[in-house]
Amino acid sequence: MVDPNYLIDLFLHLDTHLSAVTNEYGIVTYLLLFGIVFCETGLVVTPFLPGDSLIFATGALAASGSFDLFTMLIVLCLAAIAGDTVNYQIGHLLRDRAASRENIRFIKQEHLDRTHEFFEKYGAKTIIIARFVPIIRTFAPFVAGIGTMPYSTFISYNVIGGITWVISFFFGGYFFGNLPVVKDNFSLVILGVILVSLLPGIIAYVQSKRDPKSA
Repeated sequence: MVDPNYLIDLFLHLDTHLSAVTNEYGIVTYLLLFGIVFCETGLVVTPFLPGDSLIFATGALAASGSFDLFTMLIVLCLAAIAGDTVNYQIGHLLRDRAASRENIRFIKQEHLDRTHEFFEKYGAKTIIIARFVPIIRTFAPFVAGIGTMPYSTFISYNVIGGITWVISFFFGGYFFGNLPVVKDNFSLVILGVILVSLLPGIIAYVQSKRDPKSA
């Protein structure tokens, strides 16, 4: 069982934790970051892992020379694309059970329903848009695999979405993460990144409470 206090500390002090891990393990950190991004996007049971904030913090450390810029970009992009691909295949394998709304252990039906709504609203573009929405990001490829989206269509949106997502947050951290005002308040910035990421979901939730039909 993951300690909630540890997760909170990890989210709020990513710079400290990531810097310490890099100093201790060096090149192994590339594999660790690949694994975290892969699991956050590829396994429906780990949507709680850091995504946007982790990539932002990685970009900031890359700017300070802790990582090789292009190597890390390739690692993160491959992790994002591979994660969604595996998630799609898992959804494809569990298609019959999920489509019949049969209970699947460790997977919340409300997350599946919410993602289905995304697909109804945005269609195949959901694979790109969902990259910037926590929880939905993890479930979108899974639902695409459950549905009738051809793999050839999925992989195109997957590659575009994965690269766009990684580049956006990585270079956000690369160019702004080491500014004095950001560096001195890095924990607050990371918290801000998390809140901004959650904002679309919060707005949709509020709308659903006020007017279920419009939501």
